[in-house]
Amino acid sequence: MPGRSGIGGRLLAGLTFAVALTVSLPAAMAQDATPAAKDAAPAAKSDVPPLKIELNRLEPAGEACRTYMLVDNSRGPALKSLKVDLFAFDTEGVAQKRLAVELGPVQEKKTVVRLFDFAGLACPKIGRLLLNDVLACEGGDATRETCLERIEPATKTSAAFDR
Repeated sequence: MPGRSGIGGRLLAGLTFAVALTVSLPAAMAQDATPAAKDAAPAAKSDVPPLKIELNRLEPAGEACRTYMLVDNSRGPALKSLKVDLFAFDTEGVAQKRLAVELGPVQEKKTVVRLFDFAGLACPKIGRLLLNDVLACEGGDATRETCLERIEPATKTSAAFDR
């Protein structure tokens, strides 16, 4: 503060410092709160047991491709219904067929195999299976969103399986 001396200058300097401190304090507090919020979210997700769905086998069944899905709920609660929306893509990455499939019911701490057919699609043409969405998920406190978060896709076939 050039040209300011005495009590008026010190008062103005003190007031400027107080305003700067007041403005920067909420920002510093928000920065301190952010890491704690980030740490809390992954901890909550890690408490949710995974629901492993494996594309286990593809085999010809006439004009269709029979699909074997292994649903591993060995660590989770029972599900009365687990309906998923699937897309089959060819080896070039072009969507070929869409299918809604009921994979439930799945008992608590149980693994099951579910079979379904992609009609009119030859197995060698399937390059990828996409879990597009969860259409229904019922059991305990499950919701479509929580089921989708729990699902861990895997494959034992030459076709990729992901979400």
